[in-house]
Amino acid sequence: MRIHLSSVFVDDQEKALRFYTDVLGFVKKTEVPIGKDRWLTVVSPEQPEGTELLLEPDGHPAVKPYKAALVKDGIPAASFAVDDVRAEFDRLRELGVHFTQEPREVGPVTTAVLDDTCGNLIQIVHGS
Repeated sequence: MRIHLSSVFVDDQEKALRFYTDVLGFVKKTEVPIGKDRWLTVVSPEQPEGTELLLEPDGHPAVKPYKAALVKDGIPAASFAVDDVRAEFDRLRELGVHFTQEPREVGPVTTAVLDDTCGNLIQIVHGS
């Protein structure tokens, strides 16, 4: 068994697609219209057949309070592995990305937390 798909709830799929591709560097994998929304996934360019991230609309009534509670408590909705958190932090900061946590060592890993502009906090991490 392996993870095939994970999702992050977003308040605007088009804005999310731009952020996750143009800023974070993912590539669009699937786009299928479903009513006013889309089945919209991105993948790592390093693993185009790997786990897909669904940019899922946050229209369900339970989602917005859930997202707001996570953000209020500083809890990331997802975590992405990078080769070097400090280098990625510098690259993303140059692109105007807002971080709620600068790089810090947490045991054997280094983490940082960013705002994805779509209502989520996202952690980047490297280490063992």
